[in-house]
Amino acid sequence: QGDTTRVARPTRMALLRVATTPYSVTAPSSSPSLHAPLASRTRSLPAVGSGYHRVVASSSRAPCPRVARVVTIAQRQRAFAPSQAPRRVVQAAASGGSFASGMFEQLRARANAAMSPLSAGASAPAGRASLQGVVFTDSAPTWEALASRVTALRAQHGQSSAPPDLENGPTSTHALVRRFGTTGEPRVLLYRDSAAWCPYCQKIWMQLEEKKIPYRVEKINMRCYGDKKKSFTDRVPSGMLPVVEIDGVIITDSAAIAATIEDKFPDNNPLVPPQGTPGRERADSLNRLERALFGKWMQWLTSGWMDGTNRSAYEEVLDVVDRELAAAPGGGPYFMGPELTLVDITFTPFLERMAASLAYFKGFKMENSGGRWAALDGWFEAMAGREETYVHIKSDYYTHVHDLPPQLGGCEPNGDDEQKAFKAEIDGVRSTLSDSWRLPLAPLGPDSPEPWWLPEAPALDRLEAAAKLIGNHTAIVRFAARGCGTPGNRPVAAKLSDPTATPGEKHIPAVDAALRRVCHELLEGTAVGGGAGDVGAGAKGAELAADPAARSLAYLRDRVGVPRDMHFPAARQLRAHLNWFIDGLHA
Repeated sequence: QGDTTRVARPTRMALLRVATTPYSVTAPSSSPSLHAPLASRTRSLPAVGSGYHRVVASSSRAPCPRVARVVTIAQRQRAFAPSQAPRRVVQAAASGGSFASGMFEQLRARANAAMSPLSAGASAPAGRASLQGVVFTDSAPTWEALASRVTALRAQHGQSSAPPDLENGPTSTHALVRRFGTTGEPRVLLYRDSAAWCPYCQKIWMQLEEKKIPYRVEKINMRCYGDKKKSFTDRVPSGMLPVVEIDGVIITDSAAIAATIEDKFPDNNPLVPPQGTPGRERADSLNRLERALFGKWMQWLTSGWMDGTNRSAYEEVLDVVDRELAAAPGGGPYFMGPELTLVDITFTPFLERMAASLAYFKGFKMENSGGRWAALDGWFEAMAGREETYVHIKSDYYTHVHDLPPQLGGCEPNGDDEQKAFKAEIDGVRSTLSDSWRLPLAPLGPDSPEPWWLPEAPALDRLEAAAKLIGNHTAIVRFAARGCGTPGNRPVAAKLSDPTATPGEKHIPAVDAALRRVCHELLEGTAVGGGAGDVGAGAKGAELAADPAARSLAYLRDRVGVPRDMHFPAARQLRAHLNWFIDGLHA
């Protein structure tokens, strides 16, 4: 539940141990329903994963060297298309022996190399000159001028310049109270994590939003990235999230919370069929299926053993999920039919994280699978269409693959070519077929390595990113300047978090100037064609230090969180424009 406790690495036999659950697979192909006779189901599945082994995920990078090459959109699509050919499977020998041990160690070394942290320090990458001693000029508009430009562009695009209605409008990560048109004091207080990383918090958050139940929010750190408020641990000694208080009564455990919300608010868009009905029987079976899928995911994601076997076991359960979606009453697209229910909300946090983590750590394309799981793709598309709620809650692959390891204690990459390609794509690292965080950006859509199911609007995405920076520029400049400041003296498990770091005060004017120029380019769209821009490096009269500015922009780039800071398309634009300025300093 949110703050998962890391445990010691399990033995190999522990990884192979199977815990039975009331749900089993698979039903015969002639009867894909969950309600097939139990005697026809052939194999029991684990309800949860075994243990976790800590592996440190890469979290920060030095600016990558610019190379003279062109990666076509077609090349990138081929590189990340679902493979129709059998994958190479390497299994470790069951017994010891010098050759087997040596081969296994080589494979482990390759996997560890793929996960090794990338430096975000001042040293220049290979092939690029150091920025030590380089200076640049401040050629950007003031923050006030940039804010005026945001207002003008919003009017041009038909958007309101009024602050968003956080209490009654679409879902927002920034809302601290949600009223949905009511005037009384909300009966519900939701404690959820500050960074929007916790999958169980996401589940309750979505349920409250879909039911339009008025509630207040109090944000609490997860242990992997900060301390918890004493006022919270005094009330909830375990510190576990999520927690809900309804009419003064504290409730913990997300399943109990979800059930209580349905019981206490039956008139707010009921999301669970009544007890004793066929619909309730199907919902209960689907919830057991979700736990079975979760168990196989955890077994594969956190294990470096038997990659091919674990993949096959996961695919077997995913096949059942796809069949159940295809067999949904009324043709779906949701698990229970045409309307979203609590079953969909229960599946959502982990299907979202499975798609991200299995691409990054295992090279496995699950979302927009090229027809392999067509009904599941229809579900992803339907969820993306919930533009008042889920679109504002959904994270991106990059955020997930870096927030999961500190929560789980580690994730194991398999080190194959597909995994390395996806890792480079998601991390924005330049590779043979990937340059995903550099301008010009490839079109974003369902066929992208990270699918986006809505129409793309790059100008609006850039406007969103710029407006977020401009609206909170004082705090963001100081946060970014941690990149040239002093690391904290109390590290936490999440490598992208450093709550006790301090900014480089001396270089704040340089960081401020750099971020104003980035905002200007986002608003005007003059950098979208790519190439090294003229950022005033080495110009006459220049006096702002380039090296600390570059390190600060890279620090910020690597810590843009979705949905906490902005939507995925806007985050993608911001990361690429930050790189554009860094590249301009090196040009």
